[in-house]
Amino acid sequence: MTAPSGGARQFVLPLSLPVSSNRADFLEDASNAEALAWIDRPDRWPLGRLALFGPQGVGKSHLARAVAAQRGWRLIAGPTLRGLPEPAAGTVLDDADAVAEERALLHLINLCAERGEHLLLIGREPPARWRVSLPDLASRLRATMAIGIGSPGDALLGALLAKHFADRQLRVAPEVQAWLLTRLNRDAATLAEAAARLDRAALAARVPVSRALARAVLAGWDGFGAAEDDGSETGFAVPSPATPALL
Repeated sequence: MTAPSGGARQFVLPLSLPVSSNRADFLEDASNAEALAWIDRPDRWPLGRLALFGPQGVGKSHLARAVAAQRGWRLIAGPTLRGLPEPAAGTVLDDADAVAEERALLHLINLCAERGEHLLLIGREPPARWRVSLPDLASRLRATMAIGIGSPGDALLGALLAKHFADRQLRVAPEVQAWLLTRLNRDAATLAEAAARLDRAALAARVPVSRALARAVLAGWDGFGAAEDDGSETGFAVPSPATPALL
């Protein structure tokens, strides 16, 4: 392909970031302290099983991977659960509230109980609220101890945003991060999406993440709210996806 006049063009490719299964990478605060305490003591789980629940982006899947890696337990994604697994010390079922077959979940719970294996269930709601049609499954879910992971506090939100930028090798000034935190919705999923959007824009434009860039990129997005000073700086023209920025 011949580049348009003015030089070569940079095309931004969607790359997946490495997914951590390291417990040390999990950021702790009051919102997840109880969950972490229970995860560390599987010997105290009533009936040998525990459920963790919370909104998207609070680190449930990260914890699922960390527990499986640390203890040598099998890790299964709920939608892929089929049949009966081989014996193991324990099982972590991520997205357990999205299983495709209710009987598969019922059999897994029964099997772990019979074998004396630990079972960790991960979902967005407490198991007692999961919509299931099998009475036996509903009964076992109601009997499962459930611990919630709440919305992150101010310190954790700041640490999460900084970590998202660091994971993407983006250097963002502390004052810009503080400015963003006052305007982004207060949930982990929003911070992750904001970092992804800013990463793509900064790479395409070959400029650092600034207030002007962030305002131009995030304006109109549901996760970003305006403030009184949002019109005080010079605007920034974000390159169109169809016309990537020059190298």
